[in-house]
Amino acid sequence: MVSLKMQKRLAANLLYCGKRKVWLDPYEAFHISMANSRMDIRKLVKDGVIIKMPNVTHSRRRVADDAKRNGYGKRKGTREARLPSKVLWMRKTRVLRRLLRKYREINKIDKHMYHHMYVKAKGSVYKNKRALVEAIHKAKIDHKATKNCFSPDYGYQSYRYCGYMERRKIE
Repeated sequence: MVSLKMQKRLAANLLYCGKRKVWLDPYEAFHISMANSRMDIRKLVKDGVIIKMPNVTHSRRRVADDAKRNGYGKRKGTREARLPSKVLWMRKTRVLRRLLRKYREINKIDKHMYHHMYVKAKGSVYKNKRALVEAIHKAKIDHKATKNCFSPDYGYQSYRYCGYMERRKIE
């Protein structure tokens, strides 16, 4: 077997990698041994006789296992110190407010319903985004059922007041 140390070193330098990443074709060992300049090595790389091997991916299994080690014994701070309830409330509220803003901009809800839902979202009435969307659909269905109550004459009044106005019309 011919020594190809110099060729491997030159190839590593040309390919911008370590010597262990350089693969020399064992069937072309004689041709490679004749290459004694960087130009010759470049030609062999172009021909595919010398190849830069791909990076080996590093398994993250052990890291994933370590991530599970977070029982009571591993915890230093209280639950509140580790993830404050205020941060959770802020995240939830921002999501709900963003949704309300989007719905108002695309005219899915009017400004009165927006304000009504906004105040409720602030008071933690809605547990999550899905609950808010369901509440909006329910409110819109109720809104359609009593559409005349929400006409410009009355503004966005309560259902009780709306019923009162309906009874006054009948009498």
